[in-house]
Amino acid sequence: MTSPATCRVARPATEAGLAAAIAAQKRAILEIERELWRDGLAESRLDAYQAAFRQLERLLDQQGADDRHEFVVVIPVADRPQHLRGCLDSLLELCRAFGYGGQDQGRYRKISVVVADDSNEAGHVAQNREMARHYSRLGLATTCFGPDEQIVLVDSLGQAGQNALSRILGNAPPASFGHKGQGVMRNIAYLELNEQARGERRVLFYSIDSDQEFKVKVATKHGDRDVCAVNFFFHLDEIFSTTDALVLTGKVVGDPPVSPAVMTSNFLDDVIAFLRQMAAGGAGPCRHHRADPHRQGEAAYHDMADLFGFKSEGEAYRYRCPLRGIHGDADCFDHFGSRVNSFFYGEHPTRASYYLHDAVLGTVQPARTVYAGNYVFRPEGLKYFIPFASLRLRMSGPTLGRLIKSEIGPRFVSANLPMLHKRTVSGTGQSEFRPGLSSGARAIDFGGEFERQFYGDVMLFSIERLTAMGFPRLPETVIGETLATVRQEMLEKYNGRRQAIMEKLEQLQAILQDDQAWWNRSSAHGAALRDFEAFADNVARNFGDTSTSHLRINSEASWDAWRGELLSALCSYPEDRRLWEETLAARRRAP
Repeated sequence: MTSPATCRVARPATEAGLAAAIAAQKRAILEIERELWRDGLAESRLDAYQAAFRQLERLLDQQGADDRHEFVVVIPVADRPQHLRGCLDSLLELCRAFGYGGQDQGRYRKISVVVADDSNEAGHVAQNREMARHYSRLGLATTCFGPDEQIVLVDSLGQAGQNALSRILGNAPPASFGHKGQGVMRNIAYLELNEQARGERRVLFYSIDSDQEFKVKVATKHGDRDVCAVNFFFHLDEIFSTTDALVLTGKVVGDPPVSPAVMTSNFLDDVIAFLRQMAAGGAGPCRHHRADPHRQGEAAYHDMADLFGFKSEGEAYRYRCPLRGIHGDADCFDHFGSRVNSFFYGEHPTRASYYLHDAVLGTVQPARTVYAGNYVFRPEGLKYFIPFASLRLRMSGPTLGRLIKSEIGPRFVSANLPMLHKRTVSGTGQSEFRPGLSSGARAIDFGGEFERQFYGDVMLFSIERLTAMGFPRLPETVIGETLATVRQEMLEKYNGRRQAIMEKLEQLQAILQDDQAWWNRSSAHGAALRDFEAFADNVARNFGDTSTSHLRINSEASWDAWRGELLSALCSYPEDRRLWEETLAARRRAP
């Protein structure tokens, strides 16, 4: 690949000639883009598409002053060095492919990275620091904002300031400054970013997750492809330069952005359908390579998609076999078995989502949900901290989105700029670190994550109702009554879904134990069968009569404790906002 630093084009003779050349290059990019996506992904045009953007950057460089936005990419990470490396590799690939902002002495001018390290393992902290140095040497300015730096920053607030902001920044003692949770970690990082919001810089802050990459997943006739085909920075600069958007959220493709706690019912549908079809074969060629006729729509992976205004199809999705070369149904059975328990770490092997191209500017529309691992904001947006962070609830992004929407309306937007989401690492099929989940050799319990998901849903849908009534300017009695009502509605939904899951589990177990099934008549596929049986056992463990997950959410004593925490957090929110904004303003004024 030719770099902007080494390749030069003839300089147009006049300023008008340069402007005309830039306009012509932008038209050429649009034409190549149409060719690239005309019938799905035309991979043969991808190199030309990237090269056309690099040519545009060289022409823009000849103009001299470049007033486009700078980007500070913020990546919270907790004991996930493999994921972090994949994320940074993809960012470097993006910079090299499209060249946004050009380079100065080998350094990308307009892109920098802050790794907000929430790791608990000293070895991982050291790895992350070395990674920051490594990518900086490659031209991607990367800073590791580690535990030591975080402690200094938080200590600078004084004890009174720390106590006042404890619901935002947490109250972890220095000896255990890792694993504070993504919300607290983001908020501490935002306090650090506040220093970069001074002056007249045109800067955008880009919050992503370490298990994401600057690529998109595309379904092709030859199988799924993860490709660097979206010029994220170029499109984001265009949106923030031509609109008054204050906060923009993208989405994700690939693995779903939710917990397996709310995907189990529909995945059981898919596994049962796969095994029923497989039981009728086993000896013939693989029949699982056709694309699923279902369009991968919004929340297709979610058991309760109706909560978010989406209609559930209620039909099974097919498993799409990724194996290449000559193989049969039995090989596909073995492969799916090897992946099926990765579901509990966040994969959804049958309902991954894919990128569907559309001209980005035309997709900008009002939003209501923040995808915490893919959103961008102007410096003024630092006032929107991750709410209720000390409670470590799931669904904090959607909750933040409802609060932002209620305050700025159409200045909170979404656009078709999804990032590739990878819950697990290759080779193990597991997450490097996942809070709220415990696992042994084959047993997996996500009770902690399940509880945080349930009360995250209670908080989210309470906020949705409360903001419609004028939150935060509401009496405590109204807030408390809303919490109780939503909790009861969520409990009925969760309990009803649990009953459906247990009925499906009985069907799955009957299929696996059928003496007539070919996998029970041969020892050759015993490993895959044991994988499917382990999957069934894990479903029973997390949803059966002795499930800690459901015992907790149905416990009135547990609800009393949670109710107090949720009510206190909601009633304190106006004061938290005031203190946070005062802190940001004071630190921005400080010499």
